[in-house]
Amino acid sequence: MLVVLGAILLITGGVFWVLGRNGFRGMPGDIVYQRGHFGFYFPIMTCIILSILLTLALWLWQWLSRR
Repeated sequence: MLVVLGAILLITGGVFWVLGRNGFRGMPGDIVYQRGHFGFYFPIMTCIILSILLTLALWLWQWLSRR
């Protein structure tokens, strides 16, 4: 199970890395503040969407394991 989780994290990190290299700077709703040499980024919308997707995935996993 840890190997599968590690593979999923590796693939997700790779997808975000590729998206970042192609100009993706976050979703609308993410908080970005830059002033001089200081930058602050808080991905609130990304966190909400990931939470919803993970909740649905875990719900689906439980539902399939009961069958």
